[in-house]
Amino acid sequence: MSNIPVLLPERPMPAYSYVPGKFPHPTGDPQGHSFGESPKELMYLDPDQWRSCKAYLHGIDLFNHGYYWESHESWEVVWIAAGREGMIADFAKGLIKLAAASVKAREGSAIGVARHTTRGARLFSKIEPQTPILMGLSLAKLREFSQHLAANADSVVNTSDEPVLRIHDFILVPR
Repeated sequence: MSNIPVLLPERPMPAYSYVPGKFPHPTGDPQGHSFGESPKELMYLDPDQWRSCKAYLHGIDLFNHGYYWESHESWEVVWIAAGREGMIADFAKGLIKLAAASVKAREGSAIGVARHTTRGARLFSKIEPQTPILMGLSLAKLREFSQHLAANADSVVNTSDEPVLRIHDFILVPR
């Protein structure tokens, strides 16, 4: 994993990537990797200042390194800060859908992968005509990857008991 960029090296990766039924719930189980931590909160989100949005950047780091549930949680903070509606919220929700699809792949659900990535592709497509690059990421690449995963959901399903597992080679690299 050393060739994958890390945007926030000061934020360590968890001990495992949460997969329901395989590992302790990160915040709800005393054995969880984030048990007792305060929930993350983002009071204000300026999409033009995305390089300083730690929740967003940490979500990218987590996703790129195979921590899909954790990236979902990090991007949910962004989605809430964006007001749950509008272009930035739809963008964050699209990222959340990609992360959720990856969790479904670890759970063994090709149907779940296809469902989440199809919804993510729709969200990215809705935004793309307004702006091709949002918060450093290409909407076309996100849409294409989502569509690829939806069409090939069976190929990414991997129920390995590995504590961390990247299920695809797609890497988010903001520019």
